[in-house]
Amino acid sequence: MCGLAGLILADGARPDTGDLHRMAAALAHRGPDDRGIHCSGPVGLAQTRLAIIGLADGHQPMVSDDGRLALVANGEIYNYLELNRELAVEGVVPRTGSDSETILLAYTAYGLPGLERLRGMYAFALHDASAQRLILWRDRLGIKPLFWVRLPDRIAFASEIKALLAILPRTPPIAPGALRQFLENQFTTGRDTVFEGIQRVLPGEALLIDHRLQVTHHRHWSPLAATPRDISADEARRELDRRIRASLTEHMRADVPFGLFLSGGVDSAVLAALLKAHGAGRIKSFSVGFEGTTMADELEQATGLATHLGFDHRPLRLSVPRFMQRLPHSIWAADELMRDYACLPTSLLAEAAGSELKVVFSGEGGDEVFAGYGRYRPALPERLYKRLRYPGSGGFRVRGQWHRHWRRQLFGAALTASPTPDRAPFVAAWQATPSCWSDLQRRQYTDLVTALPDNLLVKTDRLLMAFGVEGRVPFLDHRVVEFGLSLPDGLKVRHGQGKWLLREWARPLLPPGYLDRPKRGFHVPVGAWLTAEVATRAGQLLRRNPGVREWFRSERIASLVAARRAGRGGDRELFGLIQFAIWHRLFVDEPGLTPAPDEDPLAWIAAGP
Repeated sequence: MCGLAGLILADGARPDTGDLHRMAAALAHRGPDDRGIHCSGPVGLAQTRLAIIGLADGHQPMVSDDGRLALVANGEIYNYLELNRELAVEGVVPRTGSDSETILLAYTAYGLPGLERLRGMYAFALHDASAQRLILWRDRLGIKPLFWVRLPDRIAFASEIKALLAILPRTPPIAPGALRQFLENQFTTGRDTVFEGIQRVLPGEALLIDHRLQVTHHRHWSPLAATPRDISADEARRELDRRIRASLTEHMRADVPFGLFLSGGVDSAVLAALLKAHGAGRIKSFSVGFEGTTMADELEQATGLATHLGFDHRPLRLSVPRFMQRLPHSIWAADELMRDYACLPTSLLAEAAGSELKVVFSGEGGDEVFAGYGRYRPALPERLYKRLRYPGSGGFRVRGQWHRHWRRQLFGAALTASPTPDRAPFVAAWQATPSCWSDLQRRQYTDLVTALPDNLLVKTDRLLMAFGVEGRVPFLDHRVVEFGLSLPDGLKVRHGQGKWLLREWARPLLPPGYLDRPKRGFHVPVGAWLTAEVATRAGQLLRRNPGVREWFRSERIASLVAARRAGRGGDRELFGLIQFAIWHRLFVDEPGLTPAPDEDPLAWIAAGP
């Protein structure tokens, strides 16, 4: 697990190593173990390394024996052992114990088709000097991030946006449509980010860039390849067993100890039982909950399961103010605007794990793959009404995060006039699905290509990597994803409950009744923090923030604060403004600032006294 960055210049120019060092410095948290720079012709590559596999000989950038190829990679190639055995038959033998070298070897032996044989979570840049092209490649599900930006004389790329901002002549303008997406959908998604010109390499996509800076987009995988299947429950159980155990066997490959985030829900419980069954032993597990609030959590269930499995468990029970102190640092770590309250406990878990480990397992993806969310199974009247009222996505993901009253009151002219519909990404995803798919499959797919890579996996990657921790997500092995998508609806949802097949298959692995509890999710009591005093102070500070003044009608913030003080709602909107204001200060007003892990959020809303 690492951070990567680089440049490719036009017209025979050579990269400035100072730029590469600045980009690497911005990614130091992703790779505290090593750092490297390599330049060849118009291409410069930089990497910061978190050593997980091939500890002694995995330095990057990696360069082939003949000097033709150079590589910087982030992530893990889980099937590197199998591929290395195949490559050895072709006479291509690794020099190191690093899984990243398998990327070079597969490309040497098979070209681009060799890269399609990689399994894992990864983003990498591969420079082929003889072919005069640079390849930017991102894994199938978008577990690992990769961004790029085109300038007049170059293209720059990096694992995080902050590394691009470090070398740009000026901070790019904010894109109004993307900002609205954050406000209404709680994240931005698709190719475009909140900064104009800075783009994502999409999940399952590669960019092929020649030395004239012409870019070809290459799609190497899509969930749309999944074909609905007519399969019995018994056959599905057997196939699930094969696929998920194969995934876990590969995911457990590491030259360092690993642990587990244990939430108390179905996915992390199944993962915990599987790790135990696969001989993980007395691994360290971590859970978090609240104190001083009436909001329920699952800390006791997680602790009980850890005890049952014989894990070395670390339960964290913390106050709501302690959670909220994570806000500035979690915004800095995420790079992107996203209003997922779960970033706060994830940051605390990552810090706790990072003091002892480099690798933790997590259950992300189980709900999307096996249809666990309640939004996947709405009642028929609700589904019919929303389909008519909000056409284009079958009535799925239609509810905006901001109340229409506060949109009218607070959105500035540029936000109000934004031509990009807030629901456009969800409609586009829904419309891309084959006609033979069910509504349930379409809902799964829509989340797999929007909310999963651009919300949940941002949290899993960026919040963990801020503390030098790699997160592994076995449910997002693409073989498991394809299987889950292809299943008949009746093997995913029964008796009003999701993840039926996963529950039935995992039942023998867990204590009786554990899987029959209703899904509760993890909720952060933000309202308990937004007291009258905090809301009043936040309102005063928000009116001084340049970003808030530019994009919102700051003179109306007082009415939002008054509503919050009177208990008439506004929590979500006020928290969104606080988050945007802190983000704007960190990435627009005073880029380069790095909050400590625990800070007073209100102190970061506006600069100065």
